[in-house]
Amino acid sequence: MDGADTARRRPTITDVARLAGVSPQTVSRYLRFNGGLKPATLERVENAIRELDYRPNLVARSMRTRKTGRLAILMPAMAFNPSRMLAGATATADAAGYFVDVVSAGGGVRARSERLLELADSGQFEGILSLAPVVPSVQSRLHQRTAVVISADFDDEMRGIGELADATPVVRMIEHLAALGHTRFLHVAGDAQFASARARRQGYLDTVERLGLESVGVFDGDWSGESGIEAIRSLPGRSRPTAVIAANDLVAAGVVRGALERGWDVPGDVSVTGWDNNSVGQFMSPSLTTVDVDLERLGSKAMAKLIAGLLDTPPETKDEPLFRIIWRESTAEPPSEGRTGR
Repeated sequence: MDGADTARRRPTITDVARLAGVSPQTVSRYLRFNGGLKPATLERVENAIRELDYRPNLVARSMRTRKTGRLAILMPAMAFNPSRMLAGATATADAAGYFVDVVSAGGGVRARSERLLELADSGQFEGILSLAPVVPSVQSRLHQRTAVVISADFDDEMRGIGELADATPVVRMIEHLAALGHTRFLHVAGDAQFASARARRQGYLDTVERLGLESVGVFDGDWSGESGIEAIRSLPGRSRPTAVIAANDLVAAGVVRGALERGWDVPGDVSVTGWDNNSVGQFMSPSLTTVDVDLERLGSKAMAKLIAGLLDTPPETKDEPLFRIIWRESTAEPPSEGRTGR
C-alpha cells in the first residue's frame, strides 16, 4: 500500500504504527493514555499522527468497547456565554480524542440536577462535566451511572463562585500601590449579588485597615461604566483618593471618565485599576491596569479531571495561578501633597 492508497481512505492505527516504526499496540496505548511512552517513541508517534492527519474512529471504538467517545458539559441557562472557559474544556477533550456536547439546563439547581441524571442514564456520554452546582443527593446517585465531575464555577445566574470569587489580586494591587506611596483609596464595587463583588469589597476593606491606609469610601456599583462615573462625581470636593480600585474594566473606564470631568489626571493625580483584562483596556489612554483571569485554564483543568477519571489515571496537578495582574499606564506613583483637584 503506498501513500496514494492511504490518501484515498481514512488513516488507521496500523498506518500510524507503520509510519512511526512501532506496533499498533503502542499507538493504541498512546491514544488511550495521551502519552505514556518513551520520549523518542512519543515523538515518532506524534509526528506520524500529524503527517497522516489521523483522527480516532470513535464509531468503531464505540462498537468495540461500548464507549461513545462523547462528553457533555452541563451549564445553567446562560445569562452570557462563557466562551473562554468552554474553549479550554473542549480543547482538552479534543486533544484526548473526545467529542463534546454543551447542554444548557434551565429551571434552577433541581431541574439541572434531574437533567444531569437523564444525561447519565442516556448512555450517550462517557463523562459529564457540570460547571454549576447540583443537588448533593443527586451526586451520590451518579456513581454507578457514568463519570461525572462537578466543577461549580458559576451559580444559577452565571455569577462566578468558588475559585472565581478569590479576591487575592485586589489585596496584591493595594499592597503594590501602597508601596509606591499611595495612602488614600476608593473602591467602586460591583453588584453585591455576586460573590466575587462581595469578596473584592471585603478584601479591599481588610487590606486598607491592615496596612493603615485611608479609605475615602466604598461606592456600591453595578459593574457598569455609569457607576464608575457616578462614584467619582459623588466624592466631596477635597476627598480625592490617590488610587481607585474598580470592580471591573468597564467600571474603571467610567472612573477614568469621571476623573477627567473633574480635572484630575490619570495617573498623575489618581491611579486606577480594573479587572477582567477586557481587550479594549490596552488601547485606552492611559492603558488600563487590570487583572487577567485565565478562564481557559479553569475549563481545561475541570475537563482534565473528568478525563483522568475515565482513564483511571491521576490528574495533572499544575500549580498555575488563575489570576495575573497586568500593570499598565493607569497606575503610577501618587501625586505630591501639594496637588489638589476639584
